[in-house]
Amino acid sequence: MARMIEQIRASKLPSNMMQFAARGALQVPAAENIEILVYLALHNKVFGELARMTLAGWDEKSSLAAASDPQTSNEVLEYFISIDHVRPKLLPALLENPSVTEKQLLKLATSAMRDIVEVILKSPRARSFAGVRDVLKSNPYLRKEEIEELRQFSIAGLKPVPVPDLTAPVVDQEARQPPELQSASSAEPPEAASPDHDHDAVADPAGPVDDETVAVYMKEHAHDIAAEGEKPFQAIGGIVELLGQDFFPVLDSEEIPSPAAPEPSATPAPSATAAKPAIGIAPKRQNTMQKINGLDVKGRIQLALKGNKEERSILIRDGTKVVALAVLDAPKLSDGEVEKFASQKNVLEAVLRQIPLKRRFMKNYIVVRNMVANPRTPLDLGLGLMKNVLIGDLKNLSANKEISETVRKLALKLYKQKLDAANKK
Repeated sequence: MARMIEQIRASKLPSNMMQFAARGALQVPAAENIEILVYLALHNKVFGELARMTLAGWDEKSSLAAASDPQTSNEVLEYFISIDHVRPKLLPALLENPSVTEKQLLKLATSAMRDIVEVILKSPRARSFAGVRDVLKSNPYLRKEEIEELRQFSIAGLKPVPVPDLTAPVVDQEARQPPELQSASSAEPPEAASPDHDHDAVADPAGPVDDETVAVYMKEHAHDIAAEGEKPFQAIGGIVELLGQDFFPVLDSEEIPSPAAPEPSATPAPSATAAKPAIGIAPKRQNTMQKINGLDVKGRIQLALKGNKEERSILIRDGTKVVALAVLDAPKLSDGEVEKFASQKNVLEAVLRQIPLKRRFMKNYIVVRNMVANPRTPLDLGLGLMKNVLIGDLKNLSANKEISETVRKLALKLYKQKLDAANKK
């Protein structure tokens, strides 16, 4: 094993043997194959993509054995527990592996989404680290009951109540929602959640359901909101890309009007105090961008949850994560909007990671297809969703030069497999 790794590191193996290694086809034990694959995935520019694709679909049994073995190399453990490559089924074993360091756990907990947070909360070893508990308490996906539980655990050193009891009601409630239901609350009439009324949403009076939705989101994300402070709106990709070049016309100097000279008048000029508009006169109406630019973080969150379709389409690109994610929790968010979000390259990665966590969104095939075809979608998400893509779209993906070579190759592989299966029927 050591000799093989040394030869691979020194690039002494011929090209065909390196390709075999990247496919996991060397005649060595599974654990050795994994170590070779991880090395190639991290350090080899020629065969790295192929090795990453091989690892993504590697046998779960041997992967689990490597994840739980304290003798597994640190490079392999680091690869498996990184947020870009972590596999949920391997995570419990990794968290309890004494060779996985607290630093690695802290890094994972810092950027973990809800599904990963739930696994970490169930790990006695992960919860035993004070640093991990502190990081988890600031994670936006932690519920207030779980934050309090971790706080009590830190104070008393007692074992917390099992986490599944806290999460089960939420999962069940979401599972009961039909795909066409656009509201986050059953108390709101179906017609108020219809996509046809999206543009009128901001004009509707704020009902108690809307206020409750905003209040709950504010409480759950209080730490992140406080951390952002008075951060202004800044669109991912820049404001010109958001509104279009035509929104900012460039005028020649001749076209810029000169200020008109004041006409002589017998009456004295009004004082500065008198020039102010009288109280009660309606201010000039603002466009959507002006409205958003005038809001702080809390104001933009409220608009994301209660606003209309146009406002959501802008706020989904907010560089402040807690604002952008609020759009995905909007009760009146339509499936058509999510389909567009899933294909956008100018949104935060956190937005693309959040979409698959919503059961309703994943029932929409167009959302799944757009996620896989989006070059900004994280590799682990794209590969995981690939199995749900239809054969015709797999063929298109395999020829899409914008996406990762790893995704293209897996798309071609699945396309051939499904095509062969269809021909045998």
